[in-house]
Amino acid sequence: MLHPFYLIVGETDHLEEFLAAGVRCVQLRIKDGSVEHCRREIRRARQLCESAGCSLIINDYWQLAIDEGCQAIHLGQEDLQAAQMETIKAAGIKFGISTHDRAELNIALSHSPDYIALGPVYATLLKKMPWRPQGLPKLQRWKDSIGDIPLVAIGGFTPERAAGAFEHGADSVCVVTDIATHADPLARITQWLAVTQKGA
Repeated sequence: MLHPFYLIVGETDHLEEFLAAGVRCVQLRIKDGSVEHCRREIRRARQLCESAGCSLIINDYWQLAIDEGCQAIHLGQEDLQAAQMETIKAAGIKFGISTHDRAELNIALSHSPDYIALGPVYATLLKKMPWRPQGLPKLQRWKDSIGDIPLVAIGGFTPERAAGAFEHGADSVCVVTDIATHADPLARITQWLAVTQKGA
């Protein structure tokens, strides 16, 4: 399911271009919109990703993801509290869970997730967070704790910082702002793919 380069997008507008550039793991994280808007975006993302051989992970909207035949979802800790985990597991859908501290890690592990995410590893401009940057050593502690479960590092990453994540146990580096705010997102994606394929 995971690729060393894990891209988060908020919409499908440029997804086809990103897939053509070689992206093979995408999370669709829709923040606003009606249920029908979300359904249309999820449906389009699934069609594009399936055609490209890319893993698609839907953030939060687990019921729509199941309804639309998606294969994977991502849940934050608040999402996790509201999600019907028995329904999700019965549907055979894979899922990853965000963590920020040891208590959240224990909660996540109790659900036997397909991957664990830790963040923000570095300071991030994406949104205000109550957590300080976690740092690379904490990535290693997380990997030591979760063993064979894949570990995703997220928060404040640039291509130059990717190698440190892999050296400290991450299996995948998740990127949002570094692509979304870049003057040439496609060129940046090409740079990311080269770095992560080399570093993984």
